[in-house]
Order: sequence, then C-alpha cells, then structure tokens
Amino acid sequence: MHSTLSGSLSCWVVSDGKAGMENQCIGLAEALGLAPVVKRVRLRSPWRQLSPFLRLGNRFAAGPEGDPIRAPWPDLMIGSGRQAIAPLLAASKLSRGRTFTVYIQDPQIDPRHFGLVVVPRHDRLRGPNVMATRGALHRVTPALLAAAAERHAPRLAHLPHPRVAVLIGGTNGVYALTPTIMGDVAEKLSELARTNGAGLMVTPSRRTGADNEAILRARLNGLPAEVWDGTGENPYFAYLGLADAVVVTCDSVSMTSEACSTGKPVYVIELEGGSPKFRRFHEGLYGDGITRPFTGALEHWTHPTLDDTRQVAEELRHRLLAHRAKHGARPPE
Repeated sequence: MHSTLSGSLSCWVVSDGKAGMENQCIGLAEALGLAPVVKRVRLRSPWRQLSPFLRLGNRFAAGPEGDPIRAPWPDLMIGSGRQAIAPLLAASKLSRGRTFTVYIQDPQIDPRHFGLVVVPRHDRLRGPNVMATRGALHRVTPALLAAAAERHAPRLAHLPHPRVAVLIGGTNGVYALTPTIMGDVAEKLSELARTNGAGLMVTPSRRTGADNEAILRARLNGLPAEVWDGTGENPYFAYLGLADAVVVTCDSVSMTSEACSTGKPVYVIELEGGSPKFRRFHEGLYGDGITRPFTGALEHWTHPTLDDTRQVAEELRHRLLAHRAKHGARPPE
C-alpha cells in the first residue's frame, strides 16, 4: 500500500468483540498496510437498546465495561456491528469530520452518516458512498496461507493429491446441519478418498456438534484424512494453503468468502434451511462461476479470485487521500 497513506495513519477498529465482525474490520485495515488498535465496546443504556436510531449524546454511549472511546481521535475508524455505530458517529462529530469512518454491514440509518459503508451485494443498500462486495471481508492473504502451509506441511506430507480442505460449520439461526446431511457428506468424502485418491484435511467448528463430528470421524477412519481434534494451532489456514480444492458448508458467509479468496475450486455443502440473503449470496457465487454445489465429484475449473478486501482497500485509500487533502493530516485532540 502506498506509503503516502499508511506511513503515519492511525486506525481504530471498533466492534463488540464478535470475531466475524472484528476480523472483517481488521482485514480491511491490514489490506491498507495498517496495524489497527482494536477497541471492543459495550454501550450504556439507552444507546445499547436504541442504537443506531438514538443519535443524541453519542459521546457518552460507550460504557466503562468496554474500551474507552475518546480523544485523541484516529485518522481512520472502521467498525462493524450495531454497537460500533455510536462510537463512529461520535468520533466523526467530535473530530469535526477529520476522522474518516467506515462501517461494514448495513447500518440501518442513512449511509451518508459515514465516510464509506461496505455491504455484501446480497444486502439491498446502495448509495454514492456505499460499496457492495460479493462476499465478506477477511484477513486471508496469500502470504498468510503460505506461512501456515509451511508450518504444517511436514505433518501433512503423507496425504496424497488432490488434497481437499473440508471446512465444516454447523447449525446456526438460519441453517441446520443434521446427522442425515453429515452422513451423506461423510460418505461422499470417503468416496473421494477411495476412488479419486484424494487426501482430506477436515476442520470442524464448535457448531458442528459432537454427534456430527463422530459420524465424520467414523466414516473417514482408516482413509488418508486428518480431522482436526481441536488441540494446538487451528490448521484452518494451512488447509486452505495446501489444498487443491475446498469443500465448505453454506452456513458461513465468512468461511465461504475465505475459501473463494484462494482462487481454488470451491464446492458448497448445502444444509437444511436458509434465508433470502444467504440464498442471494450463494446464487451470486454460483452464477459468477466461483463456487459449485458439492455433489461428491471433483471437477477442474478456474474462476476469478474473490478479492473483495483488496478492492475495498483500494477504494478506501483513494477516499482517504481526498479526505486528508480536504481536512488536513491529523484530527484535533
């Protein structure tokens, strides 16, 4: 990233601490070449209940249980999640507009309250300072994957090619990973190992559930497969770096987006349930030729790499340079 921007730029990431939101913000900051200060906030009442619609007194919204939000204000403030909105609005006002604010997600209020709003295209929000992405922003880069792959490669050297990274999520508020689905997926994976000679690198999540994980382990027992047992460093990034193809459950926009950023073929395991937003997200990636439904077959195709984080960082860099030219380099104390 250009030194004219990142050399002296101060940046805060503001969230309620949820990893899915926080990592999007950190990923964007890192794509700008910045090392952000992470601020995890807990709003006081009544802002906690009424944000973002209560916009009076936002300077008092951040409560003592969270990190302080006060001057000196940063040059750039990136937030996601409802609790981040009041701190962003406060920083913009109290710095007299010098702090450039970025909000990731639909803020449910006019996007003109922020310098830039970033939403996935399956959300309907649009506007002159709204940037729509195909997937979620994240921290995955080729360098991160290469480093993780190098650390884990000796342990996984016995696995044959093609190597398939299998990212298993689980039941959430929208989807259900049932034992029936898990059994069907585990059978398809075991067939890949038996008939295609594939090596499997499988990482379940906390949401997968003990019963589903037991089904998976039983079906893959004795095959060239590693199923992460939850101890030590999570090999998730190593699996993505070492894989020839990726299979991912449909329940996580972040996990699917990270898989698609590798440029490798990505197969999506459809679960029970869904929502219009998730459906639009997956149909968009299918339509772009980036992902395909997982049928148990391994095909070879190339697709455009999903590089939303870099594209948003480039747009943000241009807007920041123009903003700094207009407001001066440093926000007031």
